Amino acid sequence: MTQQNPRRLHLNAFLMSVGHHEAAWRLPQSDPLAHTDVEHYRNLARIAERGKLDSLFLADSPVQFGDPGRRPSGQLEPTVLLTALAGATSRIGLIATASTSYNEPYNLARRFASLDHVSGGRAGWNIVTTAGADAARNFGLDDSPLHRDRYERAAEFLEVSTRLWDSWADDAIVGDKERGVHAESGRVFATGHAGKYFRVDGPLNVPRSPQGYPLLVQAGSSESGRDFAARYAEAVFTAQQTFEEGKSFYEDLKSRAKALGRDPEGLKILPGIVPAIGATRAEALELEAELERLILPEYAKQQLAALLRVAPEQLELDAELPDDLPTEDEIEGAKSRFTLIVELGRRERLTVRQLIARLGGGRGHRTFAGTPVQVADTIQHWFESGAADGFNIMPPVLPSGLEAFVDQVVPILQERGLFRTDYTGRTLRDHYGLPRPQNQFTTA
Repeated sequence: MTQQNPRRLHLNAFLMSVGHHEAAWRLPQSDPLAHTDVEHYRNLARIAERGKLDSLFLADSPVQFGDPGRRPSGQLEPTVLLTALAGATSRIGLIATASTSYNEPYNLARRFASLDHVSGGRAGWNIVTTAGADAARNFGLDDSPLHRDRYERAAEFLEVSTRLWDSWADDAIVGDKERGVHAESGRVFATGHAGKYFRVDGPLNVPRSPQGYPLLVQAGSSESGRDFAARYAEAVFTAQQTFEEGKSFYEDLKSRAKALGRDPEGLKILPGIVPAIGATRAEALELEAELERLILPEYAKQQLAALLRVAPEQLELDAELPDDLPTEDEIEGAKSRFTLIVELGRRERLTVRQLIARLGGGRGHRTFAGTPVQVADTIQHWFESGAADGFNIMPPVLPSGLEAFVDQVVPILQERGLFRTDYTGRTLRDHYGLPRPQNQFTTA
């Protein structure tokens, strides 16, 4: 990469329990209780910060994930956990997933503003909608709203949230002891929102935070998800199996953002990758094979059947996917992930057993095994060829997989001039090269 092109990779560490592979907890070195151990996450956060990664990324869902009898499936609430990790780190960003389907704007805006203050401007919000009757029943509903309604609610939710974050002018607090004036009341604004889904008076009871807004991240690749991301998101976490698919998604989303009057460079595309890293390719393949041997195929078949919206008995482990699967239009939740998995199975003519093995590590994200140089080559190819602005790194095993990436892959990317050798800013927006949003009340 030449001096004339200062474009740099963005790399996030996606932390999940003892690794993204569903069988990672069964390895001899894994702690089956680590998923609720804050010291485990503090260690991971320090490793990621040592590698100068942009941020930590935590997923979340307001429903029990999977069968707790088969794998560690409970998880700590991410804004609470990231508040603890803010005290264990000083520069790395902190991105939490939170659903617009089962939260209210005031409470959630307050949590993210608080995290941004506590961390000195390192908060990010991964904005998701939540599908499925199991989640709906946790909130007194029989079923989740329709796909289009969830995204309509999400758009209004974000509009309210930004108004709440802007409800304090940056110069509202004066701390004038002589006059006895702590804040200029004329610089604190009523939100005054009344819409289809929400009515919020405001103002927020937290002053404007260091970043103004948390970094706005979105995960979802359906048509509705792409439209939402093109309009609002500053980073997109996506799942793409092949380079061609990644490049097509990248070009589509950038062009949608441009058509809306946005600078495409203000929208970073970050596919997830699950690298099994070894000193040799054979060593990496052996790690991958060891994890595949520990998968419980009957349990995994039930999970796959639920995602495909078919009965488990319709899937035969040593046969390919049946022909009579639903279409994407018939799926109300995780539309893009459904299509990705079906196309993967059809394209490579995988048996259900083989498909389960491919999904065990990344749930549809790209998995591969290789040496540090091979991993770096893949990242560089996607980055320089217009398929990604960076990646969400999803180690199959933690902490060893994150240590291997930070200590063996990151130095290669740094030597090639693709990634920072040190942090140059204090906030997550600094890491992404994004401006602090103007206050909509004071700008007007």
